[in-house]
Amino acid sequence: MLVLAVDTATPAVTAGLVHLSPAADSDTPPAVVTRAVRVRVDARAHAEVLTPQILECLAETGTARDELDAVVAGVGPGPFTGLRVGLATAAAFGDALGLPVFGACSLDAIAAEAGHPGELLVVTDARRREVYWARYRDGVRVAGPEVTKPGEVPRGDADAVAGSAPHAALYELPVLPVESPTPSGLVRVAAAELLAGGTPDPLVPLYLRRPDAVENAFRTLDRAGA
Repeated sequence: MLVLAVDTATPAVTAGLVHLSPAADSDTPPAVVTRAVRVRVDARAHAEVLTPQILECLAETGTARDELDAVVAGVGPGPFTGLRVGLATAAAFGDALGLPVFGACSLDAIAAEAGHPGELLVVTDARRREVYWARYRDGVRVAGPEVTKPGEVPRGDADAVAGSAPHAALYELPVLPVESPTPSGLVRVAAAELLAGGTPDPLVPLYLRRPDAVENAFRTLDRAGA
């Protein structure tokens, strides 16, 4: 099956086409092959570049829109403004083409792409001098996702770290070269649901905190009432 995968949970605006095939037997994972990918790192350009990136991937592979079988979208955690662009775009494509749209935790996608066999810490930029984080053991999430200050992240027995390079460097662990969710990672996370062919759950964004506009409104009210 051919899957459109998008993610806007980090400054990397990502779109790609991925071919997913069932496993040959119970001892092997499904086959995931990336057909095309576009990534632009720009935290302010999610709305401007995501749809053109999708169209470029379709054009590069000579794929018609009606040849797509499903859509996978990274649901975060991520900042409100960027994250909602990816989810709205995925939902719009799904609605227009009659495709199921599946959500995948963006941190899970980084871990799936890293493929680390030990205990892995994944961190991404949450702004406000904080990080989104989750911890994995043999590819399975065992803690998180949560948002906190970098120094307060519980490392557990992590022996490697992946995600945002400046933040990963804070932990004095071997850094794996996966800085943001990839189309193949997103599809790996959702592979079981995709291949099962059922009805996906509604897309639920992982904001983990209120948007900046709401926070600022509360601050204004607090000052006015003081």
